[in-house]
Amino acid sequence: MSIPTTVYKTHATGNDFIVYADPEGKYDPTDVEVRVLCNRHFGVGADGLIRLAAVKDVPDLDEQTLQLFAEEQVEWFMDYRNADGSLAEMCGNGTRAVTLFAQHQGLISLSEGESVKLGTRAGVKTLTYLGDVEPCGKNTFRVDMGGWGRGELDAYAVTIPGSEGAARGTFVDMGNPHVVAVISEESSTLPAMDMLNLRVKPLVSPTIETDQNVEFVSIDEIDGANNRGIATMRVNERGVGETLSCGTGLCATGIVLQAKTGIDHWTIVMRGGTLLVDVSDDDVTLTGSAMMVSKVELL
Repeated sequence: MSIPTTVYKTHATGNDFIVYADPEGKYDPTDVEVRVLCNRHFGVGADGLIRLAAVKDVPDLDEQTLQLFAEEQVEWFMDYRNADGSLAEMCGNGTRAVTLFAQHQGLISLSEGESVKLGTRAGVKTLTYLGDVEPCGKNTFRVDMGGWGRGELDAYAVTIPGSEGAARGTFVDMGNPHVVAVISEESSTLPAMDMLNLRVKPLVSPTIETDQNVEFVSIDEIDGANNRGIATMRVNERGVGETLSCGTGLCATGIVLQAKTGIDHWTIVMRGGTLLVDVSDDDVTLTGSAMMVSKVELL
């Protein structure tokens, strides 16, 4: 088995992961092993698996990426796989979970206000440890998610098999692909968000070349005077299904909400918790908590 016998369970606002450290580059998992371990009935159970590896031990990184990591003095890489075993470019919640794990293992040391750079397939992400922050909770990190790209607003139709109606969606590139559908009387004939059947994969038309994550969002409150808004979100992640939280999906949602309303700072409530998203023209940050759950000995 190409996974160590001791792994750990973590979560970041309910988005849960199996994580382990591989400082010597000995434990590169197969897709079958990932699927077995992430299975919630026959394995440990998780939305995905994260191998915390040295940058030099990640075989699919090209020379340009390795040069960037060297210039940024990046030591650790988040080698993330979805529950179906597929490689993922990025996971915003995963960055917080694996950084807390690295702290727990003594691989990095962060006091409140201090930052660390983490390598991902979507580039370098900077995480700042904030301690306990309301309304996020304990072990809160702010993640600088970097640049983003957005397509034409409401250019896609999003439907859910088994549900009547459709919503308009907007494509966002967060290093991984997203389509964000804002549920409103003006742009949607889908049922209320608490009735959405996300046990099946939403369909996006016209078809995007890559399989994408899909977010469903409702705006709850806007405070224009203070440039703040509150929204509720649910997400269907590719390779996983519905998850309690999705970091890149939250950022994509904040970007679309900012484009539609002009509001830059959002408190977004998911089934797994509450997070903060702050959007600017060339950057987006995500603030949320993380937690160590358990140490698991594999038989």
